Amino acid sequence: MRLKVTLLAVLVVGIALVAGGSVLTALLGSALTDQVCQDARARAAQLAASPSAASRPVSTSRELVQLIDRSGHVIGGDPKLASPGSECVRVEPPGHGEDFVFAAASITSGGEVVVGRPLVDVLDSTQFVRRILAAGLPLMLLIVGGVTWVVTGRMLAPVTAIRREVDEITATELHRRVPARRADEIGRLATTMNRMLDRLQRSHEAQQRFVSDASHELRSPIAAIRQHTEVAQAHPGRTTVDELATTVLAEDLRMQCLVDDLLLLARSDEAGSELRCTPVDLDDLVFAEARRLRSATSLTIDTTAVSAGQIHGDEAALARMIHNLADNAARHARSGIGFGLCESDGAVVLTVSDDGPGIPPGDRARVFDRFVRLGTARSRDSGGTGLGLAIVADVVRRHRGTIRITGPATFETRLPRPG
Repeated sequence: MRLKVTLLAVLVVGIALVAGGSVLTALLGSALTDQVCQDARARAAQLAASPSAASRPVSTSRELVQLIDRSGHVIGGDPKLASPGSECVRVEPPGHGEDFVFAAASITSGGEVVVGRPLVDVLDSTQFVRRILAAGLPLMLLIVGGVTWVVTGRMLAPVTAIRREVDEITATELHRRVPARRADEIGRLATTMNRMLDRLQRSHEAQQRFVSDASHELRSPIAAIRQHTEVAQAHPGRTTVDELATTVLAEDLRMQCLVDDLLLLARSDEAGSELRCTPVDLDDLVFAEARRLRSATSLTIDTTAVSAGQIHGDEAALARMIHNLADNAARHARSGIGFGLCESDGAVVLTVSDDGPGIPPGDRARVFDRFVRLGTARSRDSGGTGLGLAIVADVVRRHRGTIRITGPATFETRLPRPG
């Protein structure tokens, strides 16, 4: 880029200098020629006003003079000249080998005086200017190229520093940042790259935490299965096949739920993951989930606050969201769970609440993070994987909605109605 800018600058300046020099010499030649014409007119007028001078015209190397009578015959001076009329003309007289300009002036007694002045000084002046320009053009282009090369190098030095720094940043050094000490476009570029590196670092750290937490969660059921199997193998009389199968099946189901949740979040994180949007009646999904809870638990399920509510979305994902909210409520409820569904301000509002201990205000934001368990929810016997509410938050986000905890144990989800 530095070489291209330098060559472009030299080319542009070279073209400008050649064009400007040509115009300059043309204007200079025209101005000097006009001056010689004025001198010729003045000399012709002077001779026409002096009868004695006009009667004896004398030509020299610096001036040609001719006297013409009323009938147009040459009566004195150089006989090879032609009258220019009322204009000043440029011609090369026979036998002189150089250009002259001629001007004429009328004599009061009749006839006219023709005066010619050579243009050798004009030609010499313009030729001198051309030589000066021809000699100075390479020097000027050399100076322009050198200055452009140095200035471009200094301007691109921060870009080179940014490139070198970025080239050295690896996945294990995402904490490094490029220098951003300028207030111009390069400085703004560096700031933008640093923001990109911030996002990459946060994403990398989140991925590392996710892998670490997932490994830890998967290790627990595997360790439990291995422990019970080793005990049964070492002490056959302490357990029965049914007890061992029950334990292994429970841990296997726990691991299957965890793997399913991990796959669901992984697919959601994939770029270009699209929702299959169709009209969905949320009230139907809520009533179906309420029937499941009534058959699976002894809790009181209240659906009296559920009214009609339709949105455009992925029915399977929305059913999973409601299922996770209901499971979370059932896990912590003492005696009952309440569902609510209504339309408000262009949105469908879904609420799920329970009469459990609730969530402290300071933890209400982070319960939607992955693998988060709060105090009373940390027991693995409760069946939680720490991913249920993370999946809820992801589904709500992908449907351009919001979710918040409005009471001690009330989850309020707002989803936009179809336009």
